[in-house]
Amino acid sequence: MSRKKVTIRDIARESGVSVATVSRYLNKNSYTSPETEKKIQKVMERFQYTPNAIARGLAKQKSNTIAFVTPDITNPFFPELVNSIEKVAKAKGYSLLLINTNEQELQNLDFWNHFQSKYIDGFIMAESELNEKARRYLDEMEIPFVRIDRAVHPEHSNSVHVDNFEGARLAVRHLLEIGCKKVAHISGPNSLYPAQERLMGYQNVISNTKMTSIVLEGDFTLESGTAQTEKLLQEHPDVDGIFYANDLMAIGALKAFRAHQKSVPEDIAIMGFDGIRLTEIVHPEISTIKQPIDKIGETATNQLIHFIENPDEVCGENVLLKVELVERESTRR
Repeated sequence: MSRKKVTIRDIARESGVSVATVSRYLNKNSYTSPETEKKIQKVMERFQYTPNAIARGLAKQKSNTIAFVTPDITNPFFPELVNSIEKVAKAKGYSLLLINTNEQELQNLDFWNHFQSKYIDGFIMAESELNEKARRYLDEMEIPFVRIDRAVHPEHSNSVHVDNFEGARLAVRHLLEIGCKKVAHISGPNSLYPAQERLMGYQNVISNTKMTSIVLEGDFTLESGTAQTEKLLQEHPDVDGIFYANDLMAIGALKAFRAHQKSVPEDIAIMGFDGIRLTEIVHPEISTIKQPIDKIGETATNQLIHFIENPDEVCGENVLLKVELVERESTRR
């Protein structure tokens, strides 16, 4: 027999036991005598038989696979998260499935039906908040998951998030400290709680100055960074400081500044939020509020695997991580 053709039936026949006995031995879900175990193991070694992980998972209703549901894999923030999630998953014997989707799909029960058919043990969700119908359906599925980033909301447990409010305050105070007299904010979507927190942080600092709050809503993409900055410069040509709700929009804004012949940081100082590596590559390098991306991925993955392996624990804590200000060329006047 070639290695590829060896099946559980072959192992059973060569061992002189039933297929059910070999299955019990592989899945460890019932008693098998030590003598029988040795006999089966010896045959498996002789034929270099490796049990099919998926088939074993189906028998156990466990596949040792977790998923990461991401809203925008083109945003460098999420691939950086994937690296840290996969590192922990592999170390604990789990494989990772990446699912790139959007808010509209997540509200559709067909998406979750298809999701369930993949026999995923649990998932980390970074996409936005679910509607009530989708939440009820997930409860019925009884599949554990942990919220991070855009999925975080104070009304729900099992989340790993950062101090967005304080991060925004750090960013705006930094712009004021370097001498900015008119500071605006390009926010994320108002429907997302992290974007709301960053907006509140901006408004909190501005409210303690004589400045007027200037806010335009973006959508966390490069394109909205360019478009909303264009609009801002047309409506407020004297603005000299801008806090962007994420790094990708701050990078997109550089195109608008070139078109308007605005120099960064001499004419306008800018701050981003996230701490993606791309902010170190563009010119000028962009100051940012750095999230502990590795720590978010590691903490969320450890929390998820704990829920998977301890199914009686249905509710976990909300972990809040600190952020830090990283000063670069875009605010060095």
